[in-house]
Amino acid sequence: MTLHAGAPMPDSLRHFMRAGQHPARSVPCPHCGAGAHRPCQLRKSGRILTQPHPQRVSAWAKATACCPECQVEPGTPCHDEGRARTTVHNRRYQEAEATAA
Repeated sequence: MTLHAGAPMPDSLRHFMRAGQHPARSVPCPHCGAGAHRPCQLRKSGRILTQPHPQRVSAWAKATACCPECQVEPGTPCHDEGRARTTVHNRRYQEAEATAA
């Protein structure tokens, strides 16, 4: 049996291989520390979760979409009249999901 050192998988192909996963898994989870493309897990028991933590979904939306409500660019936190928010606006979630589709 011969072992082959395969070529790295192109990002376009990797995207379709992970099509069943939530797109928020493309960013690291700020809650449990799971790396990009790794599932979230419970910190105490280590149990693997089927869905990402809400903090990860918020970080993904912040990283990938502009916010139509407060008019900020990707990577910039949402704000309410100048006061920073800990989460993103609901419309930004919708924008990120539309972008990922």
